Amino acid sequence: MSVLQPPKPAKLVIGIFTAEVNIVETLVPELISNFGRIDVVSPWMAFNYTHYYEPEMGSPLHRRVYSFKSLIGQQDLANVKIATHQIEQAYSKSGRRRVNIDPGYLVRERFVLASGKNFSHRICIGAGIYADLTLIYQKGRFRQLPWTYPDYADGGMLNFLEKVRKKYIWDDYD
Repeated sequence: MSVLQPPKPAKLVIGIFTAEVNIVETLVPELISNFGRIDVVSPWMAFNYTHYYEPEMGSPLHRRVYSFKSLIGQQDLANVKIATHQIEQAYSKSGRRRVNIDPGYLVRERFVLASGKNFSHRICIGAGIYADLTLIYQKGRFRQLPWTYPDYADGGMLNFLEKVRKKYIWDDYD
């Protein structure tokens, strides 16, 4: 028989992509206000794996990813997604998003993104939000899954997430 245990706290990771990189200067303080101090920031990365967002947001798109010092409960991911969705809406213009904010969490063994879209591999975690198991940590590195978005399987992204994982372990959160 299994013994029920509370899930370990998780490292909050938020990716932002936009064609208007200057918008991030005003957006990041809102993220800090909502989620606390940032402790690791990725360099800007080209977002060129899909053209899906370009009609709405323009091009070229660039991504930057942030991790936060304060931890979240894994069960709180739906609330984080709702909050970031509200920020996206506040920055929209004429019904079009100017920024896409992708929250997720990282623990030793996995990286999970939140999504408002259902799909076969996503699990509903409440309020119309789904958890997408994006990467697993196995044999010393993050490994992609058949449904992992190409930008999250990119070497630069994987290197960044490895840094965040090391910080998570170093800070001895679990």
